[in-house]
Formats: sequence, structure tokens, C-alpha cells
Amino acid sequence: MDIQKIINDVVAKLKADPALVKNFIADPVKTLEKTFNIDLPDDQINQIIEGVKSKVDLSKLDAGKALGLLGKLKGLFGK
Repeated sequence: MDIQKIINDVVAKLKADPALVKNFIADPVKTLEKTFNIDLPDDQINQIIEGVKSKVDLSKLDAGKALGLLGKLKGLFGK
């Protein structure tokens, strides 16, 4: 199993899918197992999760945070 290839594949999909980012942030193990059909021992799953986190700033990809900020701005202007 090529862990680095899996990490690169996961990063590419996360960059393309904001909903997937939310799922990954909420439950990375379940997201990897379900979305990428990965069934590996915990140490390898954790290695993938840490590899993904080191390659991409998830907070910049989290569409939910951006939507939350827009909602706060909207509230400031009373609309």
C-alpha cells in the first residue's frame, strides 16, 4: 500500500470538494474509510490523516467557516 499516493489522492479530492472537507474535519477516519474505500490498521490510517494535515491547511478549505463569516457580516448590516 502506497501511503504517499493515498495522501496525495485525498488532498486532491479535499481541494475539489468542500463538503468532503467538512466530513474529514468532523471524522477523518470514517471519511477515509467510506469515501476512499480504505480499510487499514489504525496506525496507517493515522499516518494518512497526519500526512493530509501536513500538506493542506484544512481551515482554508473549510467552506463552513467561510459561510459562517458571511452570516456574521450579514448580521452586522441587519439583513
